[in-house]
Amino acid sequence: MKPYQKIPILECGEPLTPIPLEKFAAQTPHAYQKLHAPYGKLSPYYLRETVLENLIQAQNQLQQTHPHWRILIFDAYRPVAVQQFMVDYTFTELVNNQQLNLEQLSQTQIDELWQQVYQFWAVPSLNPNTPPPHSTGAAIDITLVDENGNLVNMGSAIDEISPVSYPDYFANSNDFPEKQYHADRQLLFQVMRSANFQQHPNEWWHFSYGDQMWAWLSQQQQPNQRFTASYGRI
Repeated sequence: MKPYQKIPILECGEPLTPIPLEKFAAQTPHAYQKLHAPYGKLSPYYLRETVLENLIQAQNQLQQTHPHWRILIFDAYRPVAVQQFMVDYTFTELVNNQQLNLEQLSQTQIDELWQQVYQFWAVPSLNPNTPPPHSTGAAIDITLVDENGNLVNMGSAIDEISPVSYPDYFANSNDFPEKQYHADRQLLFQVMRSANFQQHPNEWWHFSYGDQMWAWLSQQQQPNQRFTASYGRI
């Protein structure tokens, strides 16, 4: 169990609502749908109503300083079945990229690989008290596109399992373009924080509002207050 999963959930009952993609940027077909992740009749482009309102607010804030830039929606709602699919897919990719043979690995080595996966991916739990953040409709993976519709280079790809994905990885670099990567990550962070989102400690692209991680991070910042999550699995 991760620390944020100890936060109690008081489900508010707010429905999922479709993200108006014409207001943002998006890559289609969706990355996980291209892998045949089992969405069924569901869609990754949904969020809880208030989360979506806050996201629109964040983009408005972005455009105050960067006219015609947009937030690109990489991923939002993710059913637990999709979470399971992507966790398994990521583990297999990690094994293949390292040219490993599972049959030759000890259980300890296999466990270490899973630990790498779970640094970035939530456990696909069906326990209502420990939902994966994306399965609540309150978490979103995003990046930025510039006025020409080009992806802003953040220094690593979304979902990259590496320390380079940590939000402040380039914070102390004096080299260009690494200083620019950090500046653009900070821009993304600042506009999302202006709309009350919290950022995943290990992922520059992951933000949430109202879920357990949001409540846990908010409580770290304001220890005299008691936070609960408003959104559980949906």
